[in-house]
Amino acid sequence: MVELNARGDELVFRFPEVHPEAALRVSFRRTLRIPDDGKDYPLPPGLGNFPMRLVDDFSGNVPKPWMRDGGVMLPMYQAEALWVGFNTREVDDRAEYPFAIKISTGKVNAASGQRMRKGLNMEPQDYVVAPRQPWVDGYCVEKGVIRQFVAMPLGSGYSVEEQVTGSGEFGGMQVLVYPMKRSAFEKRFPKPEPMGRRYELSGPEDSPNVCYCLRPHSMGFAPGGRMRQEVYEDPYEPEEWDLENYSHCFVHIANSEVWGEITGKRPPYPPMTAVEYSRYGLPWFDYYAEEGAEAIDGAEKLKGLKSVKEMGEMKGDGPLPGNGTVERLRVREIGRKPRLVREGELESPKPVNFTHDYLKKFWDAL
Repeated sequence: MVELNARGDELVFRFPEVHPEAALRVSFRRTLRIPDDGKDYPLPPGLGNFPMRLVDDFSGNVPKPWMRDGGVMLPMYQAEALWVGFNTREVDDRAEYPFAIKISTGKVNAASGQRMRKGLNMEPQDYVVAPRQPWVDGYCVEKGVIRQFVAMPLGSGYSVEEQVTGSGEFGGMQVLVYPMKRSAFEKRFPKPEPMGRRYELSGPEDSPNVCYCLRPHSMGFAPGGRMRQEVYEDPYEPEEWDLENYSHCFVHIANSEVWGEITGKRPPYPPMTAVEYSRYGLPWFDYYAEEGAEAIDGAEKLKGLKSVKEMGEMKGDGPLPGNGTVERLRVREIGRKPRLVREGELESPKPVNFTHDYLKKFWDAL
């Protein structure tokens, strides 16, 4: 089952029939739109979660196709970017419960470029695995390179859905989640032997997260600038995934002007541009995964996509305001890169009498 958390900014996929602790949290994060200039950029920052609302709560104001698909909706400005974050729960101090996650936009898979379907395809891999993959920022176009998810009006020809299928029927984003089988989890991560009394500190389950719109209701996702990001190979065996138990959710994208008409609430303010962000000296990021994590190859169907800038040049449009190149970046390293300890010499070249040497230097100085 899928829940919208109390704050309305995170989806929770729960599988109590598989394991009582099998829960995946999925957030949709506001971020900088990186320049679409052919350069490969590091990770931009997260600027907080998008607000989400249940489609069913606004049945009289949303398009009929949204009611058919259910799910949730969130507001985005034209040419605004997002990334999808994954948060898993640790079970009995053993390991975080694993999930296989398929992300599609307009029912086109963001990892493989294929049409969305049930099941997990291994060749090419059409899903990501949490917790190994902490987030996804876009379409896997090359090994170690993605093109950012950028919102564009559906029907304008920019979206990946329209470029791949020739039509803009669905738009938005679709999330499909499979848990690991409980038997596979117990085998891979057995319970440790008890080691006496334990003391635990508990806290609240939910922790706080730290161009203008066109008229059409629905938005799709188009490929934006190039970003250095790896989509990691599945470290588990295919038979370890529970394909009988799954949950999915449609995430509809409303342009921000229409969001106000539907919900009566103001959308978030437009984010700053990458140039403005860097002018203040704020950081970008490089992520280092755990040792042994290998990246999948880019999808052949996605390599030939035209970015928003390229498509705009073909159409004679200017769809990317504030697309200036960023020359100087402050980049911080995050993730699990090991910090090496300097070892020093085990043996000195000659014995040292620390007291004698110290006193000799002291008397010489006098």
